[in-house]
Amino acid sequence: MEIRIQCLCIDTADPARIASFWESALGWRRTWEEEDQVCLEPPEGSPEDGIAPDLIFLKVPEGKTIKNRLHLDLRPADQGAEVARLEALGARQVSIGQGDVSWVVMADPDGNEFDVLQPLTPAELPPGHAALGRRIAAGARA
Repeated sequence: MEIRIQCLCIDTADPARIASFWESALGWRRTWEEEDQVCLEPPEGSPEDGIAPDLIFLKVPEGKTIKNRLHLDLRPADQGAEVARLEALGARQVSIGQGDVSWVVMADPDGNEFDVLQPLTPAELPPGHAALGRRIAAGARA
C-alpha cells in the first residue's frame, strides 16, 4: 500500500504561540504560516526531512479540557538536560497517573502532554542504528 502519515494536526487557540514552543523544542523550521495555521517541518537536509510527519497547529475556539488521546514521545540524548531545557521553554512536568516510570510526562504551554524518554542503551539499538535510534547511512560511522 502506498500511504504515509503527512502531518500531525494539533488544535490550539493560538497557533503562532504554540508553534514557537515546538519550533524551539524540536529545532524544526516554520515552513508555512497563516493566522489560523502554522506548519513545522524537520530541518532541511536532516535525516527526518521528508520522513517525519509535519506538525500543523490549527486555531480552534475551545481550549483543551481532558488528557490527550494522542501524544508525542521525545527521545533525547540526555533525559535530565532535555527536561530542564523544555521547562525553560515553557513546558512543565505533569502527573496523569503514570506512577513510577522511566519517562517524564510533560505538558507544553497549551497543556498538551508529551513524554521525554530515556536514551536508548547500546544493547537496545537495532543493528545499523546510532544514538537516538537513527539509521546509519551506508559507509557512515555512528
